[in-house]
Amino acid sequence: MILRAMILLPAAYLLGSIPWGVILTRIFSDVDVRASGSKNIGAYNVFRVAGKRLGLMTLGGDLLKGAVPVFVGISWLGVSDWRGEALVCLVALSAFAGHLFPVFLGFKGGKGVATAAGCFLVISPFVFLVCMLFYVLVLCCWGYSSAGSLSAATILPGAIWLATHSVPLTGCAFVMAALIFVRHADNIKRLLEGTEHSLLRP
Repeated sequence: MILRAMILLPAAYLLGSIPWGVILTRIFSDVDVRASGSKNIGAYNVFRVAGKRLGLMTLGGDLLKGAVPVFVGISWLGVSDWRGEALVCLVALSAFAGHLFPVFLGFKGGKGVATAAGCFLVISPFVFLVCMLFYVLVLCCWGYSSAGSLSAATILPGAIWLATHSVPLTGCAFVMAALIFVRHADNIKRLLEGTEHSLLRP
C-alpha cells in the first residue's frame, strides 16, 4: 500500500499541474489567459476571455485532474479503514496542490475549485451535488462565480462529515476549503468593494 502511495502522490501532483486553461487557449485561440480577464488559468476566466467552448473544455480537464487520481487511489489503496482514507486524501491533496502550484508554470496556478470538485465527485457524489447546488444558486441569484465557489467551499467540510463521518476525509475537505478561500483573497476584496465581475452585468 505504501509503495503504491509513493507512486501515486507524485503522479497526482504532475497530473494536477497540467494547465489546461493555458494549453487549450494557446492551441485554439490567440488569447493569453494569464494576461486577460482575472489572469487566472481556471475555467471561469477561460470562459470569460476565450468563450464557452474552451471554458467547458478547461472545466472538464480540471475536474479530471482531481477525479482521476482519487479514483485510482481508491482502487489501488482502498478506503476500508482510516489509513486507506488518509492515503487517498494525500493523493487528492497532491492533485489539488498541483493545480495551485503547477511545476509547469513556475508554481503559479489557479484557485483549485474545479480540481477539488473532481476529487469529491469521486469521494462522495452526493456531497459534490450538494456543493454544486449551492454554487449554481449563488451564481444564478447574484452572478458571482467566486461567491458561488466560496459558498460551496464553506459547506464542503460539514457536508463531508455528515455524509461519511470520516476524520481524514473531513480534514482533507477543510484544508482544500481553506486554501480555496486563501486563493480567492482578491475576489473577496472585490466582492466587498462591489467591483467583482458578475454574469448579470454586461
